[in-house]
Amino acid sequence: MSNDTQTQTQQWIDRYEAVMWNTFGRRRIALAKGLGSRVWDLEGNEYLDFLTGIAVNNLGHCHPRIVEAIRKQAETLIHCTNLYYIPAQIEWAELLVNHAFPSRVFFSNSGAEANEGMIKLARKYANAHFKPERRTIVCCRNSFHGRTLATLSATGQEKVQKGFEPLMPGFKFVDFNDCDGMRNAIDDQVCAILVEPVQGEGGVYPATQSFMDTLADLREKHGLLLLFDEVQTGLGRTGKNFSYEHFGVIPDALTLAKPLAGGLAAGAILAKPEVAEVMQPGSHGSTIAGNPLAAAAGKAYCEILFGDKLADRAAKVGAEVAKELRTWIDEIPAVTEIRALGLMIGIQLDRPGGAIVERCEKRGLLVNCTNNTVIRLLPPLNVSKEDFRQALDILREEIKKES
Repeated sequence: MSNDTQTQTQQWIDRYEAVMWNTFGRRRIALAKGLGSRVWDLEGNEYLDFLTGIAVNNLGHCHPRIVEAIRKQAETLIHCTNLYYIPAQIEWAELLVNHAFPSRVFFSNSGAEANEGMIKLARKYANAHFKPERRTIVCCRNSFHGRTLATLSATGQEKVQKGFEPLMPGFKFVDFNDCDGMRNAIDDQVCAILVEPVQGEGGVYPATQSFMDTLADLREKHGLLLLFDEVQTGLGRTGKNFSYEHFGVIPDALTLAKPLAGGLAAGAILAKPEVAEVMQPGSHGSTIAGNPLAAAAGKAYCEILFGDKLADRAAKVGAEVAKELRTWIDEIPAVTEIRALGLMIGIQLDRPGGAIVERCEKRGLLVNCTNNTVIRLLPPLNVSKEDFRQALDILREEIKKES
């Protein structure tokens, strides 16, 4: 790396620090371009991207069909208000509904905004159908639902809530996958249960089948709403089009975001018609959500995902990789557990993983460490086996250094 390029990167860092909030703990890398599974920084260094913008770039970078959809739409109409009908938005929603469950769609701009809207939906439904005291939503510890005040209050991690008190009332928490704890939490004040089928930011913890069956039984017994946060797990990531399909439990509403518009900002709520109907004109809205540009990109992404059966591919490749990774448990003392569903993979360490992430970056591999001790892999769903082999070889060597 030349002094000129070092200076160039540092100049951008200095400019960032002068004008932007210091909220992200950014790596000292300035990415300039991407193609497929690879990205390049300002110095021309090449990286395998196994973080994909935190499960956003599910088709890798600059997929030609996404690029063409955006280009074509940008030349035609970028934005119009939701006071008018948007054909591409309707087609986008049809693709989602036709591959999920009978539902109605509301588009948002992000996962947090989608979860915020789903919380509002639950409250609105409760006001229409339940007694006044029945407004509490049961959530899980170690969960993550977003950083708005409501979604932060629904998140079961004190470290992300600290400093934002008082939190919003109306939420209570049980341990994830604790069937008895969930049963004991349901009383005459509970209107809904909100869970991630796989806890992503919490360390890649999939729900157990018994836990999901318990949720379904409680819904049937108490008539409450079952809400799934699939912001990170939906749309092919776990080896199914939607992660609830692994368990055979259909929610009353679910949220999507991250890869939904092929890299553009977008989120969505899918709700059963009888639940969605409580939202009438004036109940909820968004100025920019579901705009023509995002809709064109989202429609293209969904056509590729469903048409090319990328969820099936993710399931197959993910199973092969998980099988290999589990051999590391006996080989590498620092590795204690492998948790995986499709191409959502967590490598549990017995120590913090930050140093491993840094060394991988120096060798041209982008991963991250979540929950301090879990190396998380979120590669593109269409990643080649050759790229996966290269990534695993780097990662294995760097984790072994820790041991």
